[in-house]
Amino acid sequence: MSAGNCGNHARRKSKSEVGLTAPMARICVYCGSNPGHRPSYAKAARELAEVLVANKFGLVYGGADKGIMGVIANAVLAAGGEVHGVIPRALQDKEMAHQSLTALHVVASMHERKSMMADLSDGFIAMPGGFGTLEEIVEILTWGQLQFHRKPCGLLNVDGYFDDLLRYLDHAVGEGFLRPENRQMLLCDVTANGLLQQFADYSAPLVEKWAT
Repeated sequence: MSAGNCGNHARRKSKSEVGLTAPMARICVYCGSNPGHRPSYAKAARELAEVLVANKFGLVYGGADKGIMGVIANAVLAAGGEVHGVIPRALQDKEMAHQSLTALHVVASMHERKSMMADLSDGFIAMPGGFGTLEEIVEILTWGQLQFHRKPCGLLNVDGYFDDLLRYLDHAVGEGFLRPENRQMLLCDVTANGLLQQFADYSAPLVEKWAT
């Protein structure tokens, strides 16, 4: 798998070709509270914000005003979009909670944060980030595998950031720990347009996770 690729899932479409018709209201974006070393990460966040607003999707995210989190929130707001931030009280000061959002939800714990973000959202995207980003997308994907929800989950694979994660998941399939149908639940694209088109086309698999 080459850098910036998502295997057979990668698409490169212009915004006018997206044609989203799915009844989604808000997309949750998991991403870093640090900016990372590459300017392409912030650029991708601004591009995703543009596509979200153009297709009338609100943003749900972790509520901070710094890092990639701050970039995408500011870009959605600047374009006239809706932004819901969810942040635990204990992190409100450490993560510099954004004070100019459509709504800032201050909750008691990380568990409550993730639960509210899930309830507010109709789909989930992970952008480059660290432990928290990985944990959040894997947990919501696991909930989908257990059929607790049927919402699409995907990776915006900026500059091949998630290539090694995708290889690991393929390895898990090969070793018998992950069903191929569940592996395909994690959508992936190198562009926001392509990923959101996959969201519009998504249908959750009806398969049990347990091997027989």
